[in-house]
Amino acid sequence: MKLKRALWLVILLHSWIGIQAQLIPGLKQSHILCGADRTDAYLNLITGKNIGVVANPTSRVGSVHLVDSLVHSGVRVIKIFAPEHGFRGEGEAGASIRDGLDPVTTIPVISLYGNHKKPSPADLTGLDLVIFDIQDMGVRFYTYISTLHLVMEACATAGKPLLVLDRPNPNGFYIDGPILDTAYRSFVGMHPVPVVHGMTIGEYARMINGEHWLQDGIQCDLTVIKCAGYDHQTEYILPVKPSPNLPDQVSVYLYPSLCFFEGSIISIGRGTEFPFQVYGHPAMSGEFRFTPKSLPGISLHPLYENKACYGRDLRRDGIREFSQQPGLILEWLIDAYQKMNRSGGFFTDYFDTLAGTNQLRIQIQNGRSPEEIRAGWEPGLSKYQEMRSKYLLYEDSELCLRLK
Repeated sequence: MKLKRALWLVILLHSWIGIQAQLIPGLKQSHILCGADRTDAYLNLITGKNIGVVANPTSRVGSVHLVDSLVHSGVRVIKIFAPEHGFRGEGEAGASIRDGLDPVTTIPVISLYGNHKKPSPADLTGLDLVIFDIQDMGVRFYTYISTLHLVMEACATAGKPLLVLDRPNPNGFYIDGPILDTAYRSFVGMHPVPVVHGMTIGEYARMINGEHWLQDGIQCDLTVIKCAGYDHQTEYILPVKPSPNLPDQVSVYLYPSLCFFEGSIISIGRGTEFPFQVYGHPAMSGEFRFTPKSLPGISLHPLYENKACYGRDLRRDGIREFSQQPGLILEWLIDAYQKMNRSGGFFTDYFDTLAGTNQLRIQIQNGRSPEEIRAGWEPGLSKYQEMRSKYLLYEDSELCLRLK
């Protein structure tokens, strides 16, 4: 009976993956090996050396955590660096992560979030090489590319090589959004790239180096272990949720559009089972109702905690709209603005930081249509695509190539 149950679980899992994989028509299906899975390509580079690892719960070799796999293989991992959400996923968004010891391996864990986002020279003392292996979402305000930048900068300054174990970008088949104005540079946007940048973490590291974006134009001694079986036209179904509030593939696809609401008075479902798949407000009209609750480790005190919100459920219609024409869907933001901007208090100061410009807010306030706003992005996206193409490690997608 136990064997039958296990087989049924495997069948159900494969069925779920199959259903998820059909969300975006036109993308290819392929068996993908992430950089971390290709141990034969990098174990010889790290064996016998003192290693630091920048990792989180997505850092996996098959079903085993990268650090556990390295330790089992006899690699001397002597320090772990943990970004936002922590090393094994113990922190909600924005929560401070403390230094400590990993309870599984007893290796020291150094937090790279809060006031200590960049490894110090002392942090890197005793290391021969640093490994970076984190799943990215391909979105400018998803902060792991900012952590990547700061780790590269620290390694370059200290003369430590960096080995990036590449992972597919689940949003890597398109690029979209305004290019960041460097006057709005922050931890949720460090580089002049669009909101959806269309690069893997390894490609992005190459661009940071190649464009001399590190402090004083220094460059990092960088090696990227490529994925096998992946290109930018391939759909990648995440085997592990990338952060506490991105629980499934639908949220991954809707995240780039819905994250703009984090700079407004609108809830995107934090404190529910479907964050980044809905939007609403206690005073907004809408047939869909949800009530944010405190979810420790996911969203301790969400916006409008214990208050009923009304708005839209995008889990079916929203993902269908995105699949028909992948890109940022401004219609949702404009819809909420038109319903709720009764007293001019719709946007918070954080909106311009997320957008990387004040122009998107001004255009929405001035009644510009989504088509007019998108048309203004095209020159910047075309120029960005020229720069991006120099650093690609994988064949590009048709959606990205249209901008050439």
